Amino acid sequence: MSADFSSVRNHNERAVYEAVVRHADRFPGLMHKPDLLADVACVALNRLPPRYIRHEVDFVFYLSERERGESERQLLEAVDYAFGFVQARTAMRARA
Repeated sequence: MSADFSSVRNHNERAVYEAVVRHADRFPGLMHKPDLLADVACVALNRLPPRYIRHEVDFVFYLSERERGESERQLLEAVDYAFGFVQARTAMRARA
């Protein structure tokens, strides 16, 4: 049996990447460091439940308005936490 899973992805990945870029200017010590922004994205994604979809419309169609709002709140909370975490770790390394 052959199957093509190339269209399956975690909805939170793109949403987190976009949120990291949008909020990077609030963290000047990180915003021009692509490796650290990637770390921020990893930390944020690890705090969120995966939401696998094939098409963006799947996410919109299968969640209620309340669930979409809650998902957005969780995403922003995870991104804020991740920026703080990476920033703190970077500061600790600089002191060592």
